[in-house]
Amino acid sequence: MGKQAMRLLIVDDENRFLETTEKLLAKKGYEAITAASGEEALEKLSVHPVHVVILDVKMPGMDGNQVLKEIKRRHPLVEVIMLTGHATVESAIDGLKAGAADYLMKPADINELVAKAEEAFSRRRQVEEKIRVAQIRHTTGSARRILDETGD
Repeated sequence: MGKQAMRLLIVDDENRFLETTEKLLAKKGYEAITAASGEEALEKLSVHPVHVVILDVKMPGMDGNQVLKEIKRRHPLVEVIMLTGHATVESAIDGLKAGAADYLMKPADINELVAKAEEAFSRRRQVEEKIRVAQIRHTTGSARRILDETGD
């Protein structure tokens, strides 16, 4: 089985940031989709399989921490990196407590963003592997119990 490519969702209410970041990520070979609000992000997550979300903390409507909590409720394996300005560091810390993988200060350097996203993606793959191993053990254990009970 080949190495799976990381898919990103960038969520920010600044369209220029979304367009620029999406283009820079594409140049680096990453697949990214964008959302201009928390509500749009949740809609896109329900139809697009995404590994890592880069999520702005300060947005109109649902703020980043509300969106984070909803992402973690609906899609617990999705890794989320909070994006914050200087005035919202406390919000980013709250996000870490609520399950964010990390946070970045704005303006974010694209190489730092990619590095943090790759780290988060790696953690997700490790969790997926642990789940897969646990499922195999459970299935194998169930089959063994059935065979033991039937005397085979």
